[in-house]
Amino acid sequence: MLIIGMILFGMLVGAAAQLILGREGKSIDWTMAIVAGLVGSFAGGLLASLIAGDGIALRPSGIIGSIVGAVIVTAVWRWSRTRSVTR
Repeated sequence: MLIIGMILFGMLVGAAAQLILGREGKSIDWTMAIVAGLVGSFAGGLLASLIAGDGIALRPSGIIGSIVGAVIVTAVWRWSRTRSVTR
């Protein structure tokens, strides 16, 4: 159940990151949402929780860090994709 919960949380965070940055088309790219959400949640959420001194618990600092991490991962993904297309 924990794995399914982590995947769903990552998917929601990744979708939120795409909505924050603006969607490239009509719908959300769910593959990018899952990957960006999981990677961003791990990196950003863990870092924000440890900096805030909350430890590894579900706290607002970890959720905000997860969203910020997912936004960064999504922005880098889009930048690298547009860079490879223009070459």
